[in-house]
Amino acid sequence: MGEFRTLYLDMDSFFASVEQHENPALRGRPVAITAVDGTNGACVAASYEAKAFGVKTGTLVRDAKRLCPEIVFLPSRHRLYVQYNLRIAAILDQMAELERIRSVDEFQLRLGGAASELDGAVALVKAMKQRIATEIGQSIRLSAGIGPNSLLAKIAGKLEKPDGCQWLSPRNMPQRLSHLKLDDLPGISKGVKAKLYKARVWDIEALYRLDPRHARLIWGSIEGERFVRALQGADIPLVTTERHGYGNSKVLAPDSRPISQAYLVGRWLVEKSASRLRRDGRVAKSFSLSVSFLPEGGASLRLRCEASQDTAYFLKLHRQLWEAIWRRHRPRQAISVSVQLGDVSLLADRAGDLFAPLRPAEKTTGEKVSELVDAVNARFGKDTLRWGENRPHHGFFERG
Repeated sequence: MGEFRTLYLDMDSFFASVEQHENPALRGRPVAITAVDGTNGACVAASYEAKAFGVKTGTLVRDAKRLCPEIVFLPSRHRLYVQYNLRIAAILDQMAELERIRSVDEFQLRLGGAASELDGAVALVKAMKQRIATEIGQSIRLSAGIGPNSLLAKIAGKLEKPDGCQWLSPRNMPQRLSHLKLDDLPGISKGVKAKLYKARVWDIEALYRLDPRHARLIWGSIEGERFVRALQGADIPLVTTERHGYGNSKVLAPDSRPISQAYLVGRWLVEKSASRLRRDGRVAKSFSLSVSFLPEGGASLRLRCEASQDTAYFLKLHRQLWEAIWRRHRPRQAISVSVQLGDVSLLADRAGDLFAPLRPAEKTTGEKVSELVDAVNARFGKDTLRWGENRPHHGFFERG
């Protein structure tokens, strides 16, 4: 086995690049993708032509117009970007072992054989770029990171953009990252950075030289030791984390911002989350609702509840929390809504209830009805049966 085991691919300005590929008239022009329209909105992505003017993710629309008067704003089409993600993934999986799709614009692949040596990995990246350009389009570009593990490969993938290819290993570490700050590294949050400063670890070189056992003490968990060992080049495998909740959040389109409409979007999110909970054979013991208001402010409430996977039960809790928010804040419009079914565990592990009566792992009547609704929708199409009135809100502002 050679020195390198992981290839990390980061698509360049992916959302904007897809839009430029779809519409040739946009190629070479500054483009920004928006999550919220109007002057109160923000950019969720920008083309490199727009970035040259200082427009980036999070830039307000009004500021982007000031920085780049010729910029073109487009609403996000998230499902379109997912379609391109799947097309790219199919190409990559033919050329190497696609280990994980990290996000809609990031891919992680396992290297082996000739590609585990630097020359072979670089050649593989070149071939991947060529196939994507030929089979999808010249506008779709990527930057690559090559490393002995996923952490170093990911960091390397950010070093040269766009259309770059860089590598990291003990051969060029930590000097290759001497220009970066601690919190430029993925996984170093403000809290972790504060802990490192308290331990007199001021820069990446000091972090790299740290005894991994000391890092465990600084972090307060095994993750500190894992992080430093990976930074030092050890092949630290990804840990499969246990899922603690099911939920979703939406930045609302203008016609969904009135509170009455935002409430219906929340109902739709509850239905989706509860269906996924049942699909995985789990129950939730808490329900949370968060709402951000216009022009500012917000509320976040949480309830402990019976361990359940019953959609009707969660919709009842959803209404209860909305009523509490209305009594306290009287908001007129919302900018975003989030629901979360938390404290999850397996239905198979749920204890029985002598007074219900309910045997261990037995489903309630409501849960059986929910399961039947899932079966009907799976056979005849989603939303064939719905739990009363709701308001679907796909993507950012996408319809359908």
